[in-house]
Amino acid sequence: MADGANASGAGTSSATILCAVSLLAAFALALLALHVPPAVAAPAAPAIRVRLLDGGETFDSRLLIGKKVLVVRFQASWCKTCAAQAAGVQRVYERYQARDVEFLALHVEDTERDATRFLRAHRTTYHTALDPDVRVANRFGFKRAPYTVVINKRGEIVARLEPTTDEARLAAAIDSALKPPRRRTLPGTSRADP
Repeated sequence: MADGANASGAGTSSATILCAVSLLAAFALALLALHVPPAVAAPAAPAIRVRLLDGGETFDSRLLIGKKVLVVRFQASWCKTCAAQAAGVQRVYERYQARDVEFLALHVEDTERDATRFLRAHRTTYHTALDPDVRVANRFGFKRAPYTVVINKRGEIVARLEPTTDEARLAAAIDSALKPPRRRTLPGTSRADP
């Protein structure tokens, strides 16, 4: 009889330990789920300083920090996708030009003559410059045209848009960049806390 009592007591003890371990594991998982990793800052955009085709003025992206969102479009006169998307990019430019957004097209591997011909043919009115040896483009991770980068007012790259990006996705990326940054809160505090 004593053996039966020990076996029954050992089973209760094991069940208690198993229950306690399960509760601790559940608690640990709950804590991990609640843990919010620190926000990772967007990468800083390289500075762009180029001579514009329309008037020869110098464009310096550093002058826009704190003032405007910058959309940088890497395109080329020989690029069929660039030509097909030109009207849509122009429409997005027109929609956002009064909303603290600046556009800059950099014609990669192009001559001034070919780039100017492209701009006239597609009636583009945003700033344009040349990047014939893709020196600027390579600093932005350029692989092929068209390639679009959206830079927020803090000078951070917030979107890299591939060649298949349409007007709606470009507009969504700009809208996101125009939103004020979310204020970080410390764990255990609320936004209303001083």
